[in-house]
Amino acid sequence: MKKTPDYDNVFKTMKMKHKRLFISVINDVFKKNYPTDMNVEILPSEGYLTENETPDGSKEVEEQISDFLIRIGSNVYLLECQSYDDGSMAIRIAEYAFIVAKQFATWDIGHATIPMPRFSVIYVKRTDRTPKTTTITFTFPDGQTVDYKSDNVILEHFTKEEIVRKRLFPYIPFYIARYEEAITSEGIIDQAVNDLIYFRDEMIQLHWENELSDQEIADLMGFVNTIITHITDGNKNEERLVSIMGGTIIETESERLIKRGEAKVMIEMGQEFGLDDSEILTRLQDKLGLSLDRAESYLKMYGKQFV
Repeated sequence: MKKTPDYDNVFKTMKMKHKRLFISVINDVFKKNYPTDMNVEILPSEGYLTENETPDGSKEVEEQISDFLIRIGSNVYLLECQSYDDGSMAIRIAEYAFIVAKQFATWDIGHATIPMPRFSVIYVKRTDRTPKTTTITFTFPDGQTVDYKSDNVILEHFTKEEIVRKRLFPYIPFYIARYEEAITSEGIIDQAVNDLIYFRDEMIQLHWENELSDQEIADLMGFVNTIITHITDGNKNEERLVSIMGGTIIETESERLIKRGEAKVMIEMGQEFGLDDSEILTRLQDKLGLSLDRAESYLKMYGKQFV
């Protein structure tokens, strides 16, 4: 089997390089309304130590690290990306949560306050066993019980249109996982192809509109292909699927500014010579290679409005 990074590695790389993209995810999962330029702080995860027995009978100590621990404003969030059903997930979340809580605990003589973070588990794939919620029940000696609970995110429940509309960019690389069975069995993958084309075209449009930076769109497309190569493992579907994202030429910021300046001149000259809007739009598309939407936005931006 090829040595390709799996779902968890893609998630971890994305969080380190593009933490800004997770603001919309936080907003959607926890019903917040943070602006997308809000400062996001990745908090250190000290981890916890576990002792495992090796084949020769000796003990091996491993440090476990939480997937994604961030602070926005005064609130702390823990996101765990999971690619399969795991019966130990609830206890792992509890361990992670106490690691977080320890960093923000306050105490005095005879009293300590331990603030637990908001959390959610993101399931990349779904089976009949995938839980809708994760619940940790704390039971105390006096009989009190407290449920520490959160809804899980199940990516299969999201449509491609919803992901784009809500700007849930970190979900895009994992969307293809819902077609894993057809892809690995070399079955019919036309729907997977159509969905990838949709995401590619939408990301390019958002890149032109400055919602995605050069680096963000390049990495998102690269992450999509990483997941594809992980699933296909070199089978006949790999080249067809990878080519959808891999063949895209990304316009740099400097190129975009030059094209914007050229469009401004062309619009002003066109109106000066009496060309109507449809003729100007046609020239912008033919001469500068702009999409119709892009040409219309420049015309609205730079053209004189005649009543």
